[in-house]
Amino acid sequence: MRLILFQRDDCPLCDHALALLAAARAPDFDSVWIDDDAALEARYGTRVPVLRDQEADRELDWPFEPAALHAFLRG
Repeated sequence: MRLILFQRDDCPLCDHALALLAAARAPDFDSVWIDDDAALEARYGTRVPVLRDQEADRELDWPFEPAALHAFLRG
């Protein structure tokens, strides 16, 4: 599983998502900030934070409910 967390700078929801990922003991993931990328801004602008499983081509949009997050991480 290759995870990417799309987020913004100074984003309280993103900070909350990071805390939930830590509590869920999520595997390592890359953080990608969308602020300076027009294509990412167009795709994720109103949806961040978004957790993406790159290998399975699936995404989990905010809000991350703990049960949904655990199910997503299980694949």
